[in-house]
Parts: sequence; C-alpha cells; structure tokens
Amino acid sequence: MSVETFAQRLLNPYRGVMHTIRYESAEAVTLDGVHWDIYVSNEALLEGLAVNRWTQITDIRYGNWSQEQGLKRGPLYPSDDFKQMEEMGAMVYEHLTRVHQKVPFALQDHFELWLLDHARQPLALLSSVLKESAIDLDESIEWRAGYTAAELFGSAALQQVSDTNESAADYLARYINARAGVMPVAQWFERHADGSGTGLTCIGAVDALEGRSLQAQAFPQLLLANTGHDAAHTKLIADFHAWQAPWLLSLAQLESATRQQLEQQARQYALSVEKHHRLYPEIIDHSGIKAALVEAMMRRSQASVEPSKESTMSTFYIELHPSPGGDRSI
Repeated sequence: MSVETFAQRLLNPYRGVMHTIRYESAEAVTLDGVHWDIYVSNEALLEGLAVNRWTQITDIRYGNWSQEQGLKRGPLYPSDDFKQMEEMGAMVYEHLTRVHQKVPFALQDHFELWLLDHARQPLALLSSVLKESAIDLDESIEWRAGYTAAELFGSAALQQVSDTNESAADYLARYINARAGVMPVAQWFERHADGSGTGLTCIGAVDALEGRSLQAQAFPQLLLANTGHDAAHTKLIADFHAWQAPWLLSLAQLESATRQQLEQQARQYALSVEKHHRLYPEIIDHSGIKAALVEAMMRRSQASVEPSKESTMSTFYIELHPSPGGDRSI
C-alpha cells in the first residue's frame, strides 16, 4: 500500500482544512502546515465483529512533530499488536519529514452534503467525505455557525433583524435553517472537476432530486449562500464570511475577485492569517498577506493577546509507546 496525501474540509461549522498523510491505519494530520499529530489505529480489532457506523477503534498517539521541535513521542506500552502499529506510524513519520513543505495538498472530499433551500437549491454545506461509500444518511441537517462564532462573531446588521439578546451567530443559524423550510431536505452531491455536481441520495425524502445535475454556479463558493436574501441578511452573511476569511482562504478554486476580497478582510485577523497562510493554495496580494504576518509578529513580540478566531481540532488519543530511544518528553 502506498502513502496517500490529501486534504479535507472541517465542516458544520467550517473551521479550515485538515491535511493528512496516510499509510494503512496510520495518519499524520495538520491544521496549520507546521504542527503535525501522528496517530495509528488497529483496524484488525474489528475483524469478526458486527461493525456499524457507531463501531470505533480508539486512535493511539504515535507522537507529534514540527520541523522546529522535532518528534515528540508518547510513553512506552509494549505489545505485539502495537509493534505493528509502530511500524505504520514510523512509515508515516518518515514520509512526513520529506513532504511536509509540499502543503497544501489537493482537496479530495468531493462528496458533499448540502442543506437545500425552499427552492431545493444548495444553501449551506454540512459535510463532506472522500468516497461515496463513506456517505452517511444519519447526518444532522441542521446548519451551525459554531461555538467560537457565538462568542466572537459580531455584526451591526443584527440590530436590523433581531430585537432579542441572542448572538449574531445564533441568529444567523436560526435564519439559515428557517430558509430550509419546515421540513428541511439535504442532498449529497458528487462534485466534478469543473465544479458541477451530480445529485445523489437525499436526507428528508424528495427522491425525485436524485440524478439531477447542477452547474458550478449553483454551489456557493463560500459554503453558505449569500444571494436571495434581503439587504440586512445579505449584510449579516457578508460579515460572517469576512469573519471567516482567514479559513476561507484555504479553499481551492475561489474566483480571483473573491479571494482578493477575502485577503483584504483577513488582514484584521493577523494572528489567524499567520496560522493558516501556509495552507492557502493561492495568494493574490502578497504584500497584504505579508503585512498581516508582520503585524502578527509584532503583536506576539509585544505580548499582546488577541482572542482566538478559530476552532481547534478536537482529537482524543491514548498515549502509547515510542520506539526505543525515542523522545519521551510529550
């Protein structure tokens, strides 16, 4: 089996792109192109079991790595099973040291689940998977803005559309889900190289939609439709996209005008740009991004604190053994 390299979006809410190096049951993953977590799992433990979507094998930490700090390993836990997993982890680690500077990898999550509006057009991207066999029909079809947005996202447009005390993020989520109607429907699509999509199965009935073909223009570039709304809600969504700009720039195939606007908007979130810029597939205004990086460096040198504008990857590991002589400082 060869080593694979690919990228996949983290969705509902969108919080960036995870880049992965995979060999058999071992993976190295990063959200910033600098810090990598390496873990392994023993899928052989599933043999002979009645496997369903809830069956899980716990991921086991092999270690974490960055070019600056090197490899840091977990504590020793000797076992014949884990020796085999160690070999897979070592294979991924060796490949990581050779290809880490080649990020961003190509996005491979071409199967997408979209919440549909009342006209049965794509409204908000909910999920994505790498292959059709991974499609899940038990996915929640409620769009979420996310906990971080509830805490940090704000918009002056909120005053025009709501007289309650709810956050801009909570109101936006409620509004978007209402646009899907009383009986919401979501549909899986296979996206093609030209951006078009072939409709697959639906969640929430409407089987007649299966097999339809939609052009690229039907799918919102920024994962949440910003057309078909009144002025106040259009402004609210535009502000949300501006707040997400440091992460949205990680998307591929953005129109040049859209990318340039996002780059301008992202400058007010310098620390987030600093974290994610290595994963941008294209940069139009290099001077603008460089200015944001300089600002981030100055902020850190002055020990100023900026609230985090992004979600962190939530991953659960069991700490296990390193190979002999490995760094056990983790």
